[in-house]
Amino acid sequence: MKKLLSALCATLFLTACDTCCEDKAATGGFDINGEATPGSAAEFHQVIGDTVNFGFDKHTLSTEAQTALHKQADWLKKWPQTNVVVEGHCDIRGTTEYNMALGERRAHEVKTFLIGQGIEAKRLETVSYGKEHPVAQGTTEADHAKNRRGVTVLR
Repeated sequence: MKKLLSALCATLFLTACDTCCEDKAATGGFDINGEATPGSAAEFHQVIGDTVNFGFDKHTLSTEAQTALHKQADWLKKWPQTNVVVEGHCDIRGTTEYNMALGERRAHEVKTFLIGQGIEAKRLETVSYGKEHPVAQGTTEADHAKNRRGVTVLR
């Protein structure tokens, strides 16, 4: 009986180890060394970068934003099974209606750029959150600048 119980415990332990390390969701997109797993949302967010910023009342892409989007496009080409939602965000200034429209233009600008880099349109969706989901809660110009963004979210 004791040997049977020991064998059962050993089997359960090995099964648990095998399951946990193979499942990206269980590890949050990180391998056992804490490195972002290739192809994971963690890799995209931390290594590639998922956010580009915009100027005040602008939806055009800066040179810096284009450089970041080139990296995103290269990553998306490497992982063709991955689809994304491009979120458009604004700072708190302006009306809700105006910022929803501006957020949509920002998301569309990012989507158009990625399509121009060879990413299929059917892999890309857009959504505007206007000023509804700020990442910076303050009212300084630096806070406003952080909130004027496009975020590429993996699905």
